[in-house]
Amino acid sequence: MVERSKDWMDQAEGDLEHAKNDLRSGFYDWACFSAQQSAKKAVKAVFQKLGAEAWGYSVFDLLNNLKDRIQVSEELLEYALELDKAYIPTRYPNAHPSSSPRRRYTKKEAERLIGYTEAILSFCKGVLSKI
Repeated sequence: MVERSKDWMDQAEGDLEHAKNDLRSGFYDWACFSAQQSAKKAVKAVFQKLGAEAWGYSVFDLLNNLKDRIQVSEELLEYALELDKAYIPTRYPNAHPSSSPRRRYTKKEAERLIGYTEAILSFCKGVLSKI
């Protein structure tokens, strides 16, 4: 397997920038989704650097699996749980009892999830710098 952790982290940073742009533009559903995607890709960058395969879409599951190799704080795991809640319902109109996802997510939510993603990216960058 070719080691591509830098590419995964570059994409994670791009997804975070996308989330911030959507936040500024009022697309809070997409800001939340892009934040989740960014965090997922950052954790996958760490797995890449470790020479391990990481499958799945759950930031929580990925971080939890990473705990076998690296200490991961409970706070980051809690952030990941909340980020994962933005993976499906931010994109599908039938994921909510009524109205579309674009009407279900708030600026405050998007800001919070972006903050959680920034913490996870910071953690992952710190790990990558030591490997």
